[in-house]
Amino acid sequence: MSKPTLVTIDTKPKPASRSVVLASYLLMPAALLLVMWQHLLPGLLCVCIGFLATRRFARLIGSGLARARLPQPRADVLARVLAVTLVLLAPIGLISLGLSQAREYILDAPDQYRELLDYTARTVLELRLKLPVEIAVYLPEGAAEVQRVVANYLRAQAGSLALAGRAWLGGLLFAYVGLIVGGLAAIAPPPLQHRPLAAQLYRRITIFGEAFGQIVAAQFWIAAFNTLLTAIFLLFLLPLWGPHLPYTPALITLTFVAGLVPIVGNLVCNAVITLVALSVSPITALACLVFLIIIHKAEYVINAKVVGSRTQMRVWELLAVMFVAEAVFGPAGLVAAPLFYAYLKKELQAAGLV
Repeated sequence: MSKPTLVTIDTKPKPASRSVVLASYLLMPAALLLVMWQHLLPGLLCVCIGFLATRRFARLIGSGLARARLPQPRADVLARVLAVTLVLLAPIGLISLGLSQAREYILDAPDQYRELLDYTARTVLELRLKLPVEIAVYLPEGAAEVQRVVANYLRAQAGSLALAGRAWLGGLLFAYVGLIVGGLAAIAPPPLQHRPLAAQLYRRITIFGEAFGQIVAAQFWIAAFNTLLTAIFLLFLLPLWGPHLPYTPALITLTFVAGLVPIVGNLVCNAVITLVALSVSPITALACLVFLIIIHKAEYVINAKVVGSRTQMRVWELLAVMFVAEAVFGPAGLVAAPLFYAYLKKELQAAGLV
């Protein structure tokens, strides 16, 4: 009687074929180009932020629950739920707190508008007295005419302002949806087995996440450096010259928080500081604007140097990529350039090409 033959089943995943790997390499840049083309970069960045923040909070909460001697399976589930809840509710809480604190400013907006209008009218009248008659005739004669000029300009730009407001609202919506997607993806249980294409795409996304983590760490140091320079200027250099800006501690804090967003955050912070300086005097606003422009231009080199050291990219490489991306995609390309190029460099290094 012959012995039964044993049939061995190979449970190891087979290496993906070249076509599958090539398909994953083509799908990833196609998705990134689609993000830039459809202006979905805020959503993509928030997906990454939501994913990394949820994973980080889950580890912190999980370690705290472990010290409380909660059973491990229950502690893991509770930590993931609390982490994603914190990530999704934190933006709503911050917006609500900001609106509650800004309620007085909103109610005082009509009085501030009248004060600004009177200040503008006085400035225009002083210019009419100092300028030659041929030039002075083109300036408004008083507050009523200044108001009429502003109203006509706003009426002419109503379409552009509506489109800009709609774009900002859409960007905020995509950003919050990105947080939801990233948070839920962070707590989702991994599948037991990946199909070949899914496994390769998972590898591409993992490498992209590693590049994003390196960019975030580098941006932290950039924000700290910008905050240090701004604090020195606002606390020491500007008071030596004469004027002192109100809300200086808040402006320094805003510099750091906004500086965590590459390029765009720095631009927003610069605009706020310039507006606050304008409330002191036009000369103070001009001094702050000149200083902040110098810092903004220096951020090209600072960004390239810090990010390059953490992602193994040379300064000239990153500068060239940033300038080209800004020329092609505008400010969004300037924000995305360090991240996309860091991902490309890591893929080439993983393939042994560079």
